[in-house]
Parts: sequence; structure tokens; C-alpha cells
Amino acid sequence: MRLRLQVIGACFLAGCASPDRSEPAFERLPVHPSAIRQASFEVPAPTHSTEAAPQPAPFAGATELTEAELIDAVLRRNPTIEQMTAAWQAASTRYPQVTSLDDPRVGGSVGPGSIGSPNVDFAYRLEVSQAFPYPGKRNLRGQSALNEAAAAGADLEDTRLQLVESARSAFADFYLIGRATEVEEENLKLLGQFRENALARFKAGQATVQDSLQAEVAIARQRERLLSLDRQRKVAQAKLNTLMHLPPDRVLPPGPKQLDRPPAVAPIEELRERASRRPDVQALTRRVAAESAAVDLAVKEYKPDFEVMAAYDAWWQSPETALRPMIALRSNLPVRYARRSAAVAEAQARLAQRRAELTRLLDRVNFEVQEAYEQIRESERILELYEKTTLPAARRNVDTAVTEYTVGRPFLNLIDAQKSLVEWRDRYFEVSADYLRRRAALDRAIGSRPHDNHP
Repeated sequence: MRLRLQVIGACFLAGCASPDRSEPAFERLPVHPSAIRQASFEVPAPTHSTEAAPQPAPFAGATELTEAELIDAVLRRNPTIEQMTAAWQAASTRYPQVTSLDDPRVGGSVGPGSIGSPNVDFAYRLEVSQAFPYPGKRNLRGQSALNEAAAAGADLEDTRLQLVESARSAFADFYLIGRATEVEEENLKLLGQFRENALARFKAGQATVQDSLQAEVAIARQRERLLSLDRQRKVAQAKLNTLMHLPPDRVLPPGPKQLDRPPAVAPIEELRERASRRPDVQALTRRVAAESAAVDLAVKEYKPDFEVMAAYDAWWQSPETALRPMIALRSNLPVRYARRSAAVAEAQARLAQRRAELTRLLDRVNFEVQEAYEQIRESERILELYEKTTLPAARRNVDTAVTEYTVGRPFLNLIDAQKSLVEWRDRYFEVSADYLRRRAALDRAIGSRPHDNHP
């Protein structure tokens, strides 16, 4: 009798823990491959290391900061990418969890009065059961999980596009400050030459001392401008370093002397069509699909779930042991209609919310594309005007003022002409930087990387 009890206890414990087999760690849980196949974009393979691999220092030995190298460094080093990748990986692991069956249940019982009793056999019961949801429920849960994982992957790609836009905008600031500093330094040098010329003419009795004093005032104003530009350069450098997860005061190579002019933009109709496929639209579309599956699942809750059970019942004291094996089928009774109706109504409301959100997003996308397109066209026309008309006229104005000053014209005319040229050159570089920012905004609006929006 005691031997029987030990055997029963061992069988019962075998259902609770498996000898010589440890429970697998969560981080080794495989991601269901269909979670990746369902996505319409590329996402990195999951990594299980909690420590990021060391990244080489960007721009080592570089003599010029380029836009392409900056974007590459930002996408490799910015911690937001790691954050969103982890979020996508977490969402991807939901599929095998929600589609798996519940663990089987085992149980055992004994009749205490039968232990050691000489009048009756030892009474015990062993059973094992497995719950099965109504057909279709697991598939709907899986569809919802796959769509949420795909949405998280689209969020990751959208984050990349946002970082690219931020990097290009910061690069435009860095470029603009570098070119403005160059213009101001050239102007300071010319003003020094003007002052020396005014002093020479004053000593020769051909001008007044006021000419040199006017040059001194202009030089002082120019030095103040350079101090302001130095502060702006350090701030722009700190912004770029922060995007690359570097110390904010790390010295970067100087920006380019001139920006490459990207190809012409594609027609507006093509841009709108491409924008309809950008990652945040894909993410919201996937979430609409997930909410739709949630509605179908809520409707399925009106259907019963099942449980299959098999047992060996030794409570029977009859020698007819054929009665001891048992099988059973259990089911819940889904009669709480108020709860299930509320769940369906909630799921339908969330689906309607997501659909309205998607409609609003598409309207905003079309506006962003149109706005960016018109801004690009404006920048192109202004740059053409500056290059063909404004800057050549301003340079001729300075040359004329220099010539006229040598024949007795007021020195202030020369200062004003040079100041006007500096202002127009500054404005030209501002428009060039604005053009780069607007191209970045257009690329972001259509969900594209740099220079992909040409015909």
C-alpha cells in the first residue's frame, strides 16, 4: 500500500516539474517567423545582448563633414534606434504567447480512509486535462499580435526617418554658420583694407579722418557678429554630437564649402502616392487591422471553449477495473451576455477610433507633402534669382563704390555697398540652408531617404 502511494505521488509531481530539464530563459524565446514576413519593411534581427557593441568614433581623420556620413553615424549611434528596436522585438514575441495553448493540467487525489485500511483497496484518482479555445480564437489573437509587431517595426522605420530629418536640419545649421563665419571674416579683412586706404588718403590730404573712424565702427560691428557666430557654431556642434550620442563639446570637422544641389523633385501626384506608404501610415494601418481582429475575437467570445480530460479513477472498489479509465469533455457556458456585448462595443469603438485616426493622418500627410513641395519650389526660384541677378549686382556695386571712392566719392558709400554685399551673401547661404531643410522635410513627408524623391 505504501509503495502504491509513493508511485502515485511521483506521478503527480511529474506533471508539475520535469527532472533534468530547466525552464528556458525568456530571452531565448524564439520569434515566430511570420511576425517578420508580415511586415512590409526591413527591420533588424533581434539581438539578445544587453550591452551595445562599441561603436568606432565617427569622422576620424576627416577634413570635411558630409551629410551622408553624418546620417550614417546618427543611425548607427543614436540610442533612440536601440529603444525602438527593443520595442519592436518585444512586440514580435507576443505572437507565440497569444497563439499557444494553455499548459495542460494534471491532478491527483487519494482517499485518506483507504490508506492502510484492511477492508478496502487504496483509493486514488489521477487525471490530466487540456483546454482548447473555440476554433478561430487563437488565429485572431495571432493576427492581432502580428499586426502590432508590424506596426512596431514601422514605428522603428519612422523613427529612423525622423532622425534623418533632424540630422539634415542640424547639418544645414552647421553649414550655414560655417559659411556665415567665412563671409564675415572676409568682410573683416576687406574692412581692414578699407581702413588702411582711408588712413593713407587722410595722410595725403585727400580724405577726412571720419572715413577711418567709420571703418573702425564697421570693424567693431563685424567682430561682434563673429563672436555671436562662434557661440552659434558651438551650439550647432553640440546638437550634432547629441544626435550621434557623443560628448556635446567634441570638435567636428568643418562643413562643406558648398552644398550639392539634389535632383529636381518628382511631380506632386507621385509624391502624394509615395507618401501614402510612409512608415507611420503603415503603422496605423496595421493597428487598424489589429483592432479589426480584436472585434472579431470579441464576437468569438460568444462561443464556448472546451476542455478534454482523461482520468484513472481507483475509487471504484469493484474488481471490474474496466470502469476505472475515464474520459470527459467540459465546456464553459457563455451566458454572461452583458459582459460580452460590452466587450464587442468597446472593440468596435476602438476600431472606429483607429480608422478616424488613419483618415486624419492621411489628410495631414497630403498637406505636409503639398507644403514641402511649394516651399521647395520657392527656394529653387530664390536661389536662381540670387545666383543670376542679386549677387552679381551686389558685387558690381562694391566694385563701382571702390572706383568712385578713389575719385572723391564719400567713403560711406563704399561701407554701405560692402555691407549690402555681405548681407546678400549671408541671405544666399540662409536660403541654401533653408533649401536643405525643406528637402529634408519633403523626404520625411513622403517617407523617403535623402535624394530618393527625384523622377
